[in-house]
Amino acid sequence: MSDLKQTIDFLQVVPLFHGLNNRQLEHLAKRMVEREYAARQPIVTQGQGGEGFFVIVSGKAEAFRQRPDADDLVVNTFGPNDFFGELALLDDGLRTASVVASEPTSCLVLTRWDFLSVLRETDAEMSIIILQELARRFRRALDSL
Repeated sequence: MSDLKQTIDFLQVVPLFHGLNNRQLEHLAKRMVEREYAARQPIVTQGQGGEGFFVIVSGKAEAFRQRPDADDLVVNTFGPNDFFGELALLDDGLRTASVVASEPTSCLVLTRWDFLSVLRETDAEMSIIILQELARRFRRALDSL
């Protein structure tokens, strides 16, 4: 993203941030870093530490889990405005899946410590809005099992 306003405008269409106002989005946008990934390049790896949350700006990626029988199971596909790694915002556990770029992909990345810092700097309403959207996402994931 070339400037702060463009990043804020982009974040407005990301489902996790739908309920946030411009001031809250600006706090997040200032902390996000853009990263580029080549086709077939790993973005995150299952079982490794995860510190970042990713929003796809352009391109596509696939999430997969390695099963005990060693076969990989594709569990999700992502395109522009989709996000993943939200668990890494809440704890410092290991990645639950791998994500690999399926074509050249650009992502905005927010680290856990930057996310927590933004929540401390802004207001409680921001935390509630984000946690409610995360809860909806977890419910949809459980319903699909």
